[in-house]
Amino acid sequence: MKTLDERFETLRTEEVRPGIVVATLNRPDRYNAMTNTMFVELERLAWGLETEESARVLVLTGAGRAFCSGYDLADADDLPGLGALGMLDQQERAARALTAIRSLRVPVIAAVNGPAAGGGLALALAADIRLASPAAKFNAAFVRIGLSAGDLGTSWLLTRLIGPAKTSEICFTGRVVDATEAAELGIVNSVRADGEVVAAAIALAERIVTNSPGGVQLSKRALQANLEVGSYAAALELENRGQALLTRSPDMAEALSAFKEKRAPHFQGT
Repeated sequence: MKTLDERFETLRTEEVRPGIVVATLNRPDRYNAMTNTMFVELERLAWGLETEESARVLVLTGAGRAFCSGYDLADADDLPGLGALGMLDQQERAARALTAIRSLRVPVIAAVNGPAAGGGLALALAADIRLASPAAKFNAAFVRIGLSAGDLGTSWLLTRLIGPAKTSEICFTGRVVDATEAAELGIVNSVRADGEVVAAAIALAERIVTNSPGGVQLSKRALQANLEVGSYAAALELENRGQALLTRSPDMAEALSAFKEKRAPHFQGT
């Protein structure tokens, strides 16, 4: 897979199974805090996976004890001195990176192995599925340093996961949500034992890749798009187009043949 030929400063990438890429935020000495370089590299990673036909699932995790501690405050001293346009440019660079990850045609699983704060929370929320270790902690940290907790999509994504009242409480207080509460609220799908969260994410990815690539990708497109449409009718229209398109794929004929012949299907993703 050509994405693995990339040379990143802040990420490690590995194709652990055919089509399954694990990308690890790799600044463990800074709890994988975000920098402008990391934002650029996340966008490059997403672009590489988007153009790599064999890519099927991306797993995101962090090196060391953290998932991602948010924007590196060691680089934040110059923020108050930036002009409005300079700050907007920096914010949009970060937003492009997370948008690129969320918009990937393939599923994204966040294996949250430790704290996910501020932009780290936003990155976890940008994934389609989140698994957590007992060490995972979540908080909308920016409200504690004089900025808005509505950052990098958090206000939109978290509200849709857990509702406006709980989101308001978490964002207004900046309090920490531990792994157990995160699972109870629906921020994460499940909590896995220490040291097992990445393996669990890979196992889940393996289940995903047994299905038709086109079916999975159009399922993701429908799920994301229908978060934003304004009516049931609009959702049905989008779903109808996707199903009609997929009936033209050889993978559907293969699935029907495999069912009749009592064997596993061999999907080609065409």
